[in-house]
Amino acid sequence: MMWLTFGALLQGLAMAVFLFPHHIPSGGVAGIAILNDYFFDVSLGLTLWTMNFGLLLLAINKLGKQTALWTIYCVAVTSIVVGWMSHVTSPLNGTLIDVIYGAIIFGTGVGILFRFGASSGGMDIVALILANWTGKKPGSILFLINSFILLGTSLTLGLEIIIFAFICQWISTRLIDFVRTVSLKKTAKPFM
Repeated sequence: MMWLTFGALLQGLAMAVFLFPHHIPSGGVAGIAILNDYFFDVSLGLTLWTMNFGLLLLAINKLGKQTALWTIYCVAVTSIVVGWMSHVTSPLNGTLIDVIYGAIIFGTGVGILFRFGASSGGMDIVALILANWTGKKPGSILFLINSFILLGTSLTLGLEIIIFAFICQWISTRLIDFVRTVSLKKTAKPFM
């Protein structure tokens, strides 16, 4: 549970401090949350939680109750962190730098969640289901899903934001697959 909490905290931190202030969606549901905030002034955390509800029902059915319960926990932690930190500004200076750091923190957080049997909700659930079905890496599937959603939101948010979002997706999905599969075993060097 400690690792899941840590992963969800990292994800929320990346979204609230580095990505959302620049209106950079970290993924499909986050893109919808940014649009909802932009057009209707609805809280980002509230939108993240409500959008995930239907996908969580899908997770119970397709990924099992334990994964779904941990996902609910992680979505709650992430939503609370986003709501709590939404007024914190990045100490860095510049959108590209924030996107790079946000992507690294976000990808590490989601990779931890995947590694320990949960997801961060949203399109991650769909990516895990498709990964189980196809045998492909969930990060690669997530990149494809979110790319299609981001192309659609580019009509509203503008091309510059979507380019930053694609950079975020590319970096974070590589880290997701790396953190999920990296071996933490130390190998002893032979004594010569």
